[in-house]
Order: sequence, then structure tokens, then C-alpha cells
Amino acid sequence: MASTSKTVRGERYNNYGDVPTYARDYLFYLKNVRNLSSRTVDAYYIDLRGFFRFLVSYKNLSDLPIDEINPVGLSLDIVASLTLSDIYIYLNYANDERQNNATTRSRKISSLKGFYKHLNKNAIIENNPTEYLEAPKIKKRLPVYLNVEESVGLLENIDGKNQVRNFAIITIFLNCGLRLSELVGMNLNDINGSVLRVVGKGNKERLIHLNQSCIDALVEYLKIRPKDLNDPDAKKAVFISRNGRRISRRMVEVLVDKHLQQSGLDKTIYSPHKLRHTAATLMHQEGVDIRVLQEILGHSNLGTTQIYTHLADKEITEALDSNPLNKKIKKKQ
Repeated sequence: MASTSKTVRGERYNNYGDVPTYARDYLFYLKNVRNLSSRTVDAYYIDLRGFFRFLVSYKNLSDLPIDEINPVGLSLDIVASLTLSDIYIYLNYANDERQNNATTRSRKISSLKGFYKHLNKNAIIENNPTEYLEAPKIKKRLPVYLNVEESVGLLENIDGKNQVRNFAIITIFLNCGLRLSELVGMNLNDINGSVLRVVGKGNKERLIHLNQSCIDALVEYLKIRPKDLNDPDAKKAVFISRNGRRISRRMVEVLVDKHLQQSGLDKTIYSPHKLRHTAATLMHQEGVDIRVLQEILGHSNLGTTQIYTHLADKEITEALDSNPLNKKIKKKQ
């Protein structure tokens, strides 16, 4: 059963009606006190609902298939009585039955730890079974990115009906390293000359300098941007769809795929997020300090940005290994 939701003035309103009250209160706390984005809170909701469904089945409280269970009536006593061993059983289920990889299990652990910490901190439960729960180790992968020639080729091959708009979108991705959600959420009043106000994860704001390429692309697009818009949200949005609405995440993914293919690049490898990686990598290769890069990308943790340092280390190693004298010099006998 899906969460009770309805549309209010064009926006999805989710009251999380199919999870227990104590969980719904926590989700409202995340949304209204912690000020997390609706998308982030919805991710917590999905993780917690799946956990509660498992508990209903695990405790033999329903004969329904697990995905059809409505856990709204799950007792707080059951949630409070769990041990670390019970949590491990749930994670084993997530691994074996749901085929959740290490990254997905790590996210679910984060959701559970936040939930239990909140209950314990507010004296709703006495013990926190996730206090010493560790997340699985995840192998860090080096980011995939376009080199300068590929980036230029991508921009040069943008054509079609929405050429000016799409050129501006991809130019901003490649120059500013925005997240997909940040680009889609851009409003006209976020642009002040050469400064762009960006609302990132957790509704955190940062200011980004728009270089001349971005300014030129935006100026050209704003000349042709539709003016007669009925949708209140679209009126303030920068990028508009053909239907006169704020452009959607999916539409941006589709147009990026299209232009990647047009330029001869593999759309199964690259994506809007890989264009963000491209911006970060090219800036770092040009000597941008890692802490400056952290600010540009909106990373709350420097460790997240450090991956670009590792990338540079890898490239240095490969460059040295590619020296034509490598393995050619032999000691005189």
C-alpha cells in the first residue's frame, strides 16, 4: 500500500500515512525542523517503511507478501525491543532476499541509526540497538569524467529545437559542477550578475561564480525563454519544458543522453552526474585547491571531495608509467 498522498497546488503532499505515528513524527521532524528536502525525507520514509514491513513479517504479525504489508499499526514496543542481532537479521534479509548491495545497505543503516538515535534522544525508547552498528565498507570508485576534447565535442554537437536551452544546461553542468536537483531547482532570482545562488542538499545555500561561458549561454537562453507561463512555479524557474513547466529531472537526463549520443559518447557511461564529475576533475587538474573545490561542489565533508585528489594521484602514476623509457633502461652487466 502506497503512502497516502495528494496534490496541493501542483506539488505532491505526502503525509506518510502508512507508517506508524512515531515514525511519521520523525519524518515531519526531519522535514520541518531539520529542514531536509522532501526528496531526502521521502528516501528515509521508503527505508523505514521497508524496515517496518520486515518487522511485521519477522514477528509473524501478517501472512501477506512483505511488499503488501501496511505497517501503520506496528507497536512501538516491538521497535524498542529489538537488539543488534535483530538488526543484523534485517540486513541479512536485505542482502539475500532484496539483493541490496553494500551502498544500499549502508544507506538503510544510516536511516535506521538516525531514526533510533532520535527516539532514544527524546526518551521515546530506552535503548538504541543501532548505537554500535557499523556500515559495510564501500570501495571508493574514481569518478568517470569527460576530458577537455570530449567536453568541447559534446557542446559543439548540441542542436535541435531546444538547442539554446540545452546548450545552457550542459554548459552550466560542465563549468559549475551542479547537481541535477540544483540545476532543475534554479530560479530567475537566484542569478545576480555573475553570481548564482544554489540551494543544495539539506537546503544549504552557496554562491557560485558564473564564468563568461555560463553568462553568455544564459543570456542567449533567457532571450528566448517562454514568457507567457500559467504555472506559478514555472514563472520563477530558469529552465522551462516544452509544456510550460519547470524542467524535470527526467527531461534533463533524457536531453543529456541525446546529446551525448549525438557527439559519439557512450550514454550508458555518462550522465548529468558525470558532467558534475567532469567539472570538478577539470578544475582540479588546472590547480584548483581541494578546499575551494569543496565549496564549489557543496560538499559538507572534505573527504567527499578528496576523491579528486586520488584521481590526480592515479593520473600521475599512469603518466609516469607511460614514459617511453619505462622498462627500457637496463643496468649494465
